[in-house]
Amino acid sequence: MAHFSDDVEGVKLLQESFQKLKVEVRKKIVGQEDVIRLVVTGIFCNGHSLLIGVPGLAKTLLVNTLAEAMNLGFNRVQFTPDLMPSDILGAETLDENRRLIFMKGPIFTNILLADEINRTPPKTQAALLEAMQEKKVTIAGENFDLPKPFFVLATQNPIEQEGTYPLPEAQLDRFMFNIQLDYPSFEDEMKIIERTTSDVSVDINPVITAEEIVNYQELVRRVPVNESIIKYAVELVQKTRPNTKNASSITDQFIDWGAGPRAAQFLILGAKCNALLNGKYSPDIEDIKAVATPILRHRLMKNFKAEAEGKSIEDIISELMN
Repeated sequence: MAHFSDDVEGVKLLQESFQKLKVEVRKKIVGQEDVIRLVVTGIFCNGHSLLIGVPGLAKTLLVNTLAEAMNLGFNRVQFTPDLMPSDILGAETLDENRRLIFMKGPIFTNILLADEINRTPPKTQAALLEAMQEKKVTIAGENFDLPKPFFVLATQNPIEQEGTYPLPEAQLDRFMFNIQLDYPSFEDEMKIIERTTSDVSVDINPVITAEEIVNYQELVRRVPVNESIIKYAVELVQKTRPNTKNASSITDQFIDWGAGPRAAQFLILGAKCNALLNGKYSPDIEDIKAVATPILRHRLMKNFKAEAEGKSIEDIISELMN
């Protein structure tokens, strides 16, 4: 199915696809409801996501399972200190007739899992920048378009761990969501252990196509938004910028720098998709609040006072919303 007869039908199909996706993903992933919802929201908004959590929380399995259920091309790159840009993008090489040909790298796929992205030096991290923003790659002056849809889902270990290179702000800003994964609850961990120590294997059925995903991305952009909702999003983002006219007093106290205009764009897109997933045809302030923390979390920098007083970024965002 390529196009819906109208947007009302499109919304219904998007919700059905989301339910089917959840059924497939649950075959392998226990719990993590919010994480699954945010990653799928990011995909329907044509945005990249950063998944942060300690090793062993099934980040890689989650991305792999989603790619299978969406019937999308999937490549995983393990980021290491010696990884070169050409290991991701590809490189020119000589064929048997001594002619230069371009050998495509793993980035030429629909979902690129950048595993432990903060273990590689800045030069290689930067190789992803153009691809994430422009959805194309430039090699030796020639442009190559990436397949549609294209997403980077990156995993990152908590910064405090040995041998990590923090992502530069420009790169972080390219990620729509920063999604934190927590340890599972006792009941969920029981299920995980039962499931992963038996010999039962599970097949994931593809329930959505690349073409449908592109149609859903267009549908999300067509969702109408009331001006008051845009105003709320822009005010929220402006409140995060210390020492500016519209800064909040909490911001002046605890934040070194705030979010740029891209944050407000993502707030509106994320709210539109969140509304559709909940069966609404237009977003309200609750939809903005539902996506605000993972959108703002990596765009605000706490100062020393916040650290000293034990204020988390999440606390500050929550105070700004209220």
